[in-house]
Amino acid sequence: MKLGIVGLPNVGKSTLFNAITEAGAEAANYPFCTIDPNVGVVEVPDSRLKVLSDISGSKRIIPAVIEFFDIAGLVRGASKGEGLGNKFLSHIREVDAIVEVIRCFDSDDIVHVDGSIDSMRDIETINLELIFSDLEMIERRLERTSKAAKADKKLRPEVELLEKIQAVLEQGQSARVLDLNDDEKKLLKDFNLLSLKPIIYVANVSEDDVADDGASNPHVSEIKKFAKEEGSEVVVISADIEQQLTGLSDEDRQEFLEEMGLKESGLNTLIRSGYSLLGLISFLTTGEQETRAWTIKKGTKAVDAAGKIHTDISRGFIRAETIGFDELVKHGSMLHAKEKGAVRLEGKEYIMQDGDVVLFRFNV
Repeated sequence: MKLGIVGLPNVGKSTLFNAITEAGAEAANYPFCTIDPNVGVVEVPDSRLKVLSDISGSKRIIPAVIEFFDIAGLVRGASKGEGLGNKFLSHIREVDAIVEVIRCFDSDDIVHVDGSIDSMRDIETINLELIFSDLEMIERRLERTSKAAKADKKLRPEVELLEKIQAVLEQGQSARVLDLNDDEKKLLKDFNLLSLKPIIYVANVSEDDVADDGASNPHVSEIKKFAKEEGSEVVVISADIEQQLTGLSDEDRQEFLEEMGLKESGLNTLIRSGYSLLGLISFLTTGEQETRAWTIKKGTKAVDAAGKIHTDISRGFIRAETIGFDELVKHGSMLHAKEKGAVRLEGKEYIMQDGDVVLFRFNV
């Protein structure tokens, strides 16, 4: 999973990136200190892995990972090349989802590129640049496809879809709000629309506002209302708190979070939101050599999940020996689970579930 962290200059974007990846990207109080995207790889926290490792006596644990891309700050006019517009937009095309950082706190020490704090104005600035970029691309494609459709009637559905998208974009709405049928969704895959990408709005608040999830912050309330209307996620984070967590031991980190009235770090919340937004789950493999988490889409069939490990396993798939994590823990070992008949033999069409512990049998 690749998440691109975006936002206007000086909203806490690179500070957040540094904190959650401990990658040390520059975070300076001036626009465009980030030009090429910094990349940080973060492990997905999963307490099940340690339990499975203890059961199997594994030599190592390999969690699933997320790549975070810290993308250059955007300004109004990016779609026309303002600031680092073209680079910004090309970098966004490479990610699975957008993490849009919105500043929701005042500070005399940190300048805002537009001179004041206004969360909805900031969201509109970024989203409109994505919309303008998409609109330009759609208009070019529509002109070309409309001409071709006169000779080839099979292109008519694509023309109708392009016109449908154009109408929404011209109203200043993101492509995310489109209600599409399955055929339209298939056609849309080739378009790579920026405003269609799933989005998580990160409300960057002060330390005082994070404990109640920003309930008393009017900016956060506005963001949540807007996100609900377009089907996006909202995560309330204090980038300063995340930065203070950097380098702490697990024990000190937990103690610090409890003192702040928090159940978990902002990073963990962000990861869960990313999984939810993109419809992702994890299946698990375990043995003497390693215990590992693998990320797949909800609804993935067993044969396709096998291919996540290696294409040969998918190609020579015979069956999947499967048991749910909780069921395995209850029996204490895979051997005991098999003796009790708790391990299921599933075929290619089996739909994988989150927490499935699997051993794929194959022959190539």
